[in-house]
Amino acid sequence: MENEYKLLSGAMVTLALATATLVVLPYLQLSDVQPPAELKPYTDQQLRGREVYIAMGCVYCHSQQPRSQSQAPDFQRGWGRASVAGDYYYDQPHLLGTMRTGPDLFNIGARQPSVDWNLGHLYEPRAYVPGSTMPAFPFMFTLKDEAEDGDVVVKLPSSHQPWGKVVVAKPEALDLVQYLIGLDHTYPIEAGIDLPTLPETARQASAPQEATE
Repeated sequence: MENEYKLLSGAMVTLALATATLVVLPYLQLSDVQPPAELKPYTDQQLRGREVYIAMGCVYCHSQQPRSQSQAPDFQRGWGRASVAGDYYYDQPHLLGTMRTGPDLFNIGARQPSVDWNLGHLYEPRAYVPGSTMPAFPFMFTLKDEAEDGDVVVKLPSSHQPWGKVVVAKPEALDLVQYLIGLDHTYPIEAGIDLPTLPETARQASAPQEATE
């Protein structure tokens, strides 16, 4: 019986130490984090798009956490500076991701700010990036004989344009694209931890990286 008490006590102490190390201390360290001055809260449409991003499982293939230049070549890939805690101030829940089947999306809004491109890429990724492993999401769009007032028509390459039809984006596609193009963290951060601005050559070189999106 005495050994059982010792085992239970040891387990409780281990649990307490783990909780303090992994939960309490990080919470105390981040409790006074403030957003960078140029980081804006999400709009209502972006928040709806964020829910679509979660529901579609985008987080399983894409991260949103570029690493520092000393740890990985993320900056050279055109993904931008390493993220800091304040970058996620308005994110609930955080969508850091654990896999990179596709490229990091922390700055996809800076790399691909075009609504037309993002809509078309959602409809058929391979129309824009041959060999892309990203699944197509045609159910987020409607095929019509002709557009109606208020419709947002997707401007596809002629090789992927459905014959005699127009492709119209549904609200969830429009919301998701607004969320994606809002992911632009190229603003400067606190002195002492800022990294160089993404050079134009890196921005241009990043386009082929979208092949795995």
